[in-house]
Amino acid sequence: MRTPFRTFCILWFPIALAFCSIAVADEGGPPPLEIGAPAPEFCLPGIDGQNHCLKDYAGSKVLIIAFTCNHCPTAQLYESRIKRIAEDYSGHSVALVAIQPNSPKSVRLDEMGYTDAGDSFEDMKVRAKYRQFNFPYLYDGETQKVSQAYGPAATPHLFIFDAERKLRYQGRVDNNPRETLVTSRDARNAIDAILEGKTVPVAKTPSVGCSTKWLYKEEGRKEELAEIEAKPVQLQAASAADLRALRNNASGKLLLVNFWATWCGPCRTEMPEFQTIYRMYGHRAFDMVTVSINYPDEQPGVVGVLSKLHATSRNLILGSTDIYPLLSAFDADWNAAVPFTMLIRPNGEVAYKRQGTINPLEIKRLIIANLADDDYIGHQAYWKTAGN
Repeated sequence: MRTPFRTFCILWFPIALAFCSIAVADEGGPPPLEIGAPAPEFCLPGIDGQNHCLKDYAGSKVLIIAFTCNHCPTAQLYESRIKRIAEDYSGHSVALVAIQPNSPKSVRLDEMGYTDAGDSFEDMKVRAKYRQFNFPYLYDGETQKVSQAYGPAATPHLFIFDAERKLRYQGRVDNNPRETLVTSRDARNAIDAILEGKTVPVAKTPSVGCSTKWLYKEEGRKEELAEIEAKPVQLQAASAADLRALRNNASGKLLLVNFWATWCGPCRTEMPEFQTIYRMYGHRAFDMVTVSINYPDEQPGVVGVLSKLHATSRNLILGSTDIYPLLSAFDADWNAAVPFTMLIRPNGEVAYKRQGTINPLEIKRLIIANLADDDYIGHQAYWKTAGN
């Protein structure tokens, strides 16, 4: 089942963080570690190919355990701030380790509308390379034993320990996901206090973010897939006027159009990726249309392919055997070879155009960077600036 909405989240980000949480005890999850408690042991695989254990950081006066993930938009906005903490304190006997606590199988596709990658170990490598992480990034999504011991209810959620590895602070990085509105840098205040041998001024704070995807939430992903498979697959005939209107894109949404054919091997290979993309971003101001260039009397074969994919996007097939005028109506410069893909902004401007197979990661990042930034201000900028 899904984590229920929390009032705090509804007040902040009603759409972007529909599955968000505050770092308190989660339904079905453990409570956060209490202040003063010793650091629970861990020994987890990192994206660098090495195992990282608690004892490896015994020489640092301060140890920061940052529970974060890939898919959460709040976690994304905090990546650069966590990187800066790691950099600014690197020469002050402070170690920072990030742990990804989510079970990838518990993240619904409609919870991935603000990300290019999920929370698998391989996807962690993709994100770390893209954003140039300067800290160890460890995976705990398989068993979640370490995460159960620490109790992060949301991502990001920080646990900061002193030299004796007693918990001195747990909670948020700072007091606002919008960095320009930050007035209290709580994690830095805690680090400074520990280094100076002082009492941490505020030892416990709430931490807004996406709820931890505990193993029991895998049922939610299964329910989502069952809902998708139960939806009817439809196929409509397209005229030249229909394709011309498709190209002009007066829908008010970002539009991804893919031309394909049942007899095109590369088309069939990449079709599942397109359906995943639609399921990830379809609840936002985004739409996707597939256009089969098969002839009208080949409709049964086209429907068969789409049905196997549970293709619930809008699906078209050429409405005439006189195919070239139809294809030219969409793009007069196109050589008619498939696969052919175009990403069109709401004003009709082309954001991406390719004859040949797509790079799914590239397309996903382009989609997020071009989606309207009206429900989570600042998120679009994250995707337009790589490596920060």
